[in-house]
Amino acid sequence: MISRRTIAAAAAGLLLGTLALAGCAGDSGSGEAGEVTGTLNFYTDKAAWKPDFESLNEVSGDAVDITLKTTGYSDANQYDAFIKQSFRTDKSPGLFTWHTGDSLKQLVDEGLVAETTDIWSQAVDEGWVSEDLRDSYTFDGKQYCVPMNIAYWIMFYNKAAFADNGVEVPTTWDELNTAAETLKEAGVTPYYQTSVLFTFQWFQHLVASTDPDLYAGLTTGDVKYTDPEIVDIMNVWLDEQKAGWFSDAGSTTDPAVGLKQGDYAMINFGTFFAGNLEGAGMTTDDYGMFAIPAVNDSLDTTPVAVESGPICTAENSKQRDLGLAYAEWWMSPDAQTAWNDAHGDVAFNPKATVSDPALAEIGEQIAGDGYSLYDRFFEAMPTEIVTTAIEQFGAFNANPGDPMPFLEKIQATADKYWAEQE
Repeated sequence: MISRRTIAAAAAGLLLGTLALAGCAGDSGSGEAGEVTGTLNFYTDKAAWKPDFESLNEVSGDAVDITLKTTGYSDANQYDAFIKQSFRTDKSPGLFTWHTGDSLKQLVDEGLVAETTDIWSQAVDEGWVSEDLRDSYTFDGKQYCVPMNIAYWIMFYNKAAFADNGVEVPTTWDELNTAAETLKEAGVTPYYQTSVLFTFQWFQHLVASTDPDLYAGLTTGDVKYTDPEIVDIMNVWLDEQKAGWFSDAGSTTDPAVGLKQGDYAMINFGTFFAGNLEGAGMTTDDYGMFAIPAVNDSLDTTPVAVESGPICTAENSKQRDLGLAYAEWWMSPDAQTAWNDAHGDVAFNPKATVSDPALAEIGEQIAGDGYSLYDRFFEAMPTEIVTTAIEQFGAFNANPGDPMPFLEKIQATADKYWAEQE
């Protein structure tokens, strides 16, 4: 993730982290070792969600006699620094949000987070969570942390743009391409794109739905970004760019507003984007959602990218048992129904009630037969590689051309990273 902090802001962030750590020390009386009821100190990098988390206190208090005392950070870099600093003390948090993928693996490798294998086993046995999602939390055959939430990366579309041009919701890759051609011929830009941050989603879908093993190979270094198969996929993207299927990558218009006003007909985003569209004044009368068809129609299932943010407990926290007790409750249908009421999206627990009918429908569809989940590029790949890839995909979007120079820069970072792991 690109940092916007200056040196002065970084220094201020370290000071805030020190002060927060001191505050954590002052809270240590709330829940001692071995306690499984009481007030649980919860730290999150999603400060705006603090009211949503704390709105569950009445439900969790009645169900398991645990309530959250939430401290929210709005700067991700300050937050990460604080959490990592806390592990060096005996005041590490009983519950905190983190990131899946390489970031979580680093904590697991250092023995810093509590194991949750028993919690996952119960949840899977109860039908509360899928095996696909458990894989994202598995290291050396054991599970760590539990999912805070999930978001499926799907396609949102402007219903008027489709209806006015006789476009039906596509169910195959050929149909999706035909829809794009039809829209372009009618003077409507088919797809949204940007040159900053969210530049990876089309690449992840093209690769994962062409060959899931190819995508998996990128996560381990067994596949190179310069391999012929990846170059061929990038050339598919380049052909679409040349056809004019993507919006101006440098536009500063809010993506939700752009979809509303018809700057483009479709946008590939996480299901949480439904809230952005609502904020822009759209309803499900104005927009729809569909799972993006696989490029390779011979696959047994359609791969769908999933973004999952974990809630973790520090292994050496005095509130370890309290944090794990809350995590166990969090996986239940009652907890996830309450969370969905507070913060709408799809639910990782298929037995939870999703308040938004449209999100409920697509969540049930993707959770059913015919679909499989893979980790979003942002979490699936090592952080150093993600940083370079986001920059290079953004440069490609801004100035589409021969993909090899962009891929070579990503692979240079990948070569360096994987060599350091040996």
